Amino acid sequence: MSEEVSTTTMAWRPRANPWLIALAVMLATFMVILDTSIAVVALPYIAGNLGATQDESTWVLTSYLVANAIILPASTWFSAFFGRKRFLIGCTIIFTLASLLCGLATSMTMLVISRVLQGLGGGAMQPLSQAILLESFPPAKRGAATALFGIAIVVAPILGPTLGGWLTDNWSWRWTFYINLPVGILAFFLMSWLVEDPPYIRNKKPGRIDGIGFGLVALFLGTLQIMLDKGQDADWFSAVWMRWFAVVCGLSLIGFIVRELSAANPLVDLHVFKDRNFTVSCFLFGLFGVMLYALIAIQPLFLQSLLGYSAFDAGLSVSPRGIGAFAALFFVGVLVGRVDSRLLAGLGFAVLGISSFLLCRLSLQMAISNAILPNILAGFATGCLFVPLTTLAVGTLRNEQIGNAMSLQNLIRNTGGSIGLSVVSTLQERFAQVHQSMMVGQLSVLNPQYQKKTNALQHLFEQRFSPADALARAHDLLYRTLLQQSDYWAFMDLFFLLACICAVCVFGILLYEKPRAIHAVAAAE
Repeated sequence: MSEEVSTTTMAWRPRANPWLIALAVMLATFMVILDTSIAVVALPYIAGNLGATQDESTWVLTSYLVANAIILPASTWFSAFFGRKRFLIGCTIIFTLASLLCGLATSMTMLVISRVLQGLGGGAMQPLSQAILLESFPPAKRGAATALFGIAIVVAPILGPTLGGWLTDNWSWRWTFYINLPVGILAFFLMSWLVEDPPYIRNKKPGRIDGIGFGLVALFLGTLQIMLDKGQDADWFSAVWMRWFAVVCGLSLIGFIVRELSAANPLVDLHVFKDRNFTVSCFLFGLFGVMLYALIAIQPLFLQSLLGYSAFDAGLSVSPRGIGAFAALFFVGVLVGRVDSRLLAGLGFAVLGISSFLLCRLSLQMAISNAILPNILAGFATGCLFVPLTTLAVGTLRNEQIGNAMSLQNLIRNTGGSIGLSVVSTLQERFAQVHQSMMVGQLSVLNPQYQKKTNALQHLFEQRFSPADALARAHDLLYRTLLQQSDYWAFMDLFFLLACICAVCVFGILLYEKPRAIHAVAAAE
């Protein structure tokens, strides 16, 4: 295996400086991932400006994620058919023009259609950019290059809510889309100048597209994403349409797997999962996506709903993660060629677990400074995770397998992120209901403490209101306190649950084989 990897790697090198290529593809990926979260805080403004309901405005996010997911598995075939460089540049143009249309939208229908186009253009950019990056560097330097690329993957979701809140408050929600224009234009010129297709891409004959496979995976991902986004609002399987969607989703997944394993020219080569390290990396990347997006979502929600933070201040509270992520990416970029990547990945999951545990120790009397250390640790952990998980995933794969592998890995990470957002939203409400049912029994006239609190509050309110009105206000205040406490403990349970998942992932590192191919090549060079 070592000789095979070495021969394939040394057969081709790009003419341009690989670090400039990394910068070009990183810009495109940063722009795409930023758009998954930048519009979240702007949804109320979008709904108000376009005359839509809050529920209708969520399709701005759902339509983008569905289109993004559907195009991911087909990116390898399209890059072989059109040429990877031409396809990547074409996707960049589509994404940039769709961003302009989003900003110019005059109705919710126009905005959702533009977001679908944006998702179709952006979906393939992540795996293509990552494949180009990994193929442009020799195995010994892929860790440092992946660290640079990790800035786009890790920092973009963190920066999104903060940047989106600032643009919306100071300019307009439309600028959350207009901001893509200069970045897209710069990425277009850099990729046109620097990126080139290696011989095994230029000489590859894609054959006919697997239309059946594409239809099945589109049906699976589309129904899955809609279920995840709308499930909580519909009370999950209590809704008839949710049960039908679940049946269609499951059958289309089974049909897709059977089709891809038996087709002569499959849309996606699932045989890459025979590689143990790649399979383990995909599993851990899925959990990484769950935790990354879950933590980014629930902390601002905790601050907004219980402590009264504004959208911008709540988004700003997660910004220290960027500091930790930058530090980790440089730290890991130096160590990844010298230290076993499995140890670095284990360190990342352990630190992320510690960060989650610290967050579950917060109180309703906290200051914003109390969230700085947990967020720096969370950023450091995500930076430690992205690089080793990527290098372990491709360490025993041939160069020509990387494009297909990156499509699958990005698909699993994005799906994990969607699942994480949906799960924490559902569990937060379920946990709150459990705590409320446990505590509501204390609001009884038979409870001396409750009667004492009620009398004290009634006496306080009687200074301004009638006795009957004062008693009603006292009961109302105590009930709202109950709801606040039940929500608080629900958030603490979520943080603790994420810490437990991180602990399980630390042991998941033991499933890896030592990537001998990478170390052999690195030693030879």
